[in-house]
Amino acid sequence: MKLYPESAYIQLEFDKVRAILVEQTQTLYGRQKAESLRIHTRKQFIELELRQSYQYLQLLSSGQAFQNDQVFNLAKELKLLSISGAVLSGEIFIQFRNLAESIRGIFRWFDEERIHAFNCLYEVIKVTHFEKSISEQINKVIGEDARVVDNASVDLARIRMSLYRKRNEQRRSFEKIRNKLQKAGYIADIEESFLNGRRVLAIYAEHKRIVKGILHGESDTRRTSFVEPEETIEVNNEIYSLESDERDEEYRILRDLTARLLVQSPLLKQYMEVLGEFDFIRAKAKLAQQMDAHLPHVVDHSGIKLVKAYHPLLFLYNKKQSKPVIPLDLVLDERNRILLISGPNAGGKTVCLKTTGLLQMMVQSGLLVPAHPDSTFGIYKQLMIHIGDTQSIEFELSTYSAHLMNMKHFMEDANGRTLFFIDELGSGSDPNLGGAFAEVFLEQLLKRHASGIVTTHYLNLKVMASKTSGIINGAMAFDEKSLMPMYRLNVGKPGSSYTFAIAERIGLSKELIDRAKELVDENHFTLDKLLNRTEQDLRVLEQREKDLQKLIKETEVLRKNLSQQIDKEKHVQQVELLKYQNQVSEDKLVYLKDMERKLKQTVNDWRRAENEQDKNMLMKNLHALLFNQKEKQVKEKVKKKLDSRYRELGGEPKVGDAVLMSQNNKIGTLTEIRGKKAIVNLGVMPLQVNYADLKRVEEKPQEDS
Repeated sequence: MKLYPESAYIQLEFDKVRAILVEQTQTLYGRQKAESLRIHTRKQFIELELRQSYQYLQLLSSGQAFQNDQVFNLAKELKLLSISGAVLSGEIFIQFRNLAESIRGIFRWFDEERIHAFNCLYEVIKVTHFEKSISEQINKVIGEDARVVDNASVDLARIRMSLYRKRNEQRRSFEKIRNKLQKAGYIADIEESFLNGRRVLAIYAEHKRIVKGILHGESDTRRTSFVEPEETIEVNNEIYSLESDERDEEYRILRDLTARLLVQSPLLKQYMEVLGEFDFIRAKAKLAQQMDAHLPHVVDHSGIKLVKAYHPLLFLYNKKQSKPVIPLDLVLDERNRILLISGPNAGGKTVCLKTTGLLQMMVQSGLLVPAHPDSTFGIYKQLMIHIGDTQSIEFELSTYSAHLMNMKHFMEDANGRTLFFIDELGSGSDPNLGGAFAEVFLEQLLKRHASGIVTTHYLNLKVMASKTSGIINGAMAFDEKSLMPMYRLNVGKPGSSYTFAIAERIGLSKELIDRAKELVDENHFTLDKLLNRTEQDLRVLEQREKDLQKLIKETEVLRKNLSQQIDKEKHVQQVELLKYQNQVSEDKLVYLKDMERKLKQTVNDWRRAENEQDKNMLMKNLHALLFNQKEKQVKEKVKKKLDSRYRELGGEPKVGDAVLMSQNNKIGTLTEIRGKKAIVNLGVMPLQVNYADLKRVEEKPQEDS
């Protein structure tokens, strides 16, 4: 992205966001990438970096471990590896092995499911591959203590075995001599030490000539002399020689290993870059965590839609102070390319302007932003900004001259992929003349299809915005009662500067304020009052809308409660119906058991019958039992039950009467008469029956027991 002026990233405080990002990095590679954070203009790069940051943020939020915990800053070591004839130490080889193992861990972490879920993170390692021979070659030579292992070569194994034996021989001889001299009282308190790589005895100075051997030195007080016993000189010489051979062999082995790994130098460098890239992505995710940032939509054309957006630095500052931040909502699109914000000083106009510019730069840098995920950002190739006093003593430019120079650049270079921000357009000159030029500037920028935000106090610009297609008014809310800014942007209406209201707040006398009002042009003053009144009316309407929404929510709660109550009542009715059906089923079960008993008895009698006449009689009984008994018994039982509780009444049944239904011998309540049909409630279930089949009944009074 091309910036104008070059200091635009400082004026929009992008450098401060970048500095916070740098603090989150751990590797040198990640730090360098953060310090040189690029602002892209190609959608594919922007979306890839945004999604990488978002997917890593998901890892952090879910507590999943990712295999890039170790920090590797091996640029110097890799450079040394690429030099022919260089010899690296065991410690460096251990770091190279750990580097390779970290890459192995990342490849293992990306199973099929994670490749699909974190596909953008997987793009980082698609450029490389894991080479297992790196770790294998190092493990054959270097141990966990970073020393060359015994079996690295046949010669090294032989030398170390010889050293082991000679050191044991030296130890036995030395201890024997030390015990002998200790009994003689020649040994000092420290007994023994090492000087010049040789094992020596600490002898009292007055006895040093008695002990045969080589004098290697004396203590600072000269009371103790350090003597190498004559008996151990030869074995010490042999050990010294073997140690020299060991060092030479280790050096040769390390040199050979360095030469073998030389071919892997480019791959190891690539491993470093991959881990550095993941470190850079993790830093962006951590920054997003701090700022409560989200992944917005990105489109490949001009336009901005901010939904509940915050200024990142203001959000972090207020978060520490436990203060709320007022969210920002605005839209710049083809219909409304320029937003003209008016309102009182210190009301938040410049914060809105800076928030939009900073978030746009962050998105095009691949950084998640503190805004609702429904926010949308277009892609701009130029960003122009004019904020604050830009006078130049060096070039003898006044504030207004510098302002005109910037506007000239804006109008000449702006295009459909330009996003501009102008604070206090037209300021620094005569209000009438400056206001006229300001209208011209806006007209030209609009003709060049540029998008941007402009802040102003000029009434003529507010009027122009209300009449010009492509420019929309906006105002910072102000509470005229408390005379305090509300830091909330209202789009669609211009705002007053509240000049006189603020004067009252700071305590200017009423006489001075009234005198100032007299000097103001009547039309100008009337328009400002109208803006004041409009804004206050808008606040009243907003409050009423909030109250209405509250009532709608309360009504919705009541509707849900009523629906739950109806569902509960339906459930009770269903339970009653099931109980009734269960009772009918129980009656049927009793009948079937009785029928089964009688059938068995009839079958047994038939088997015992001796003549055809008896068998025929039994068959008739069986037929009657199967086809008549059931209906007869049920009817008799029901009738008996009804007769015990109800008695019939004469006359035509009326609505509300208890009635007997002849078809099923059931008692119900007559609720409606429809000609020859009637509706009878049987418990909770309404039934439609023939009116002629109904008989009036009443419940018999219960006898006292």
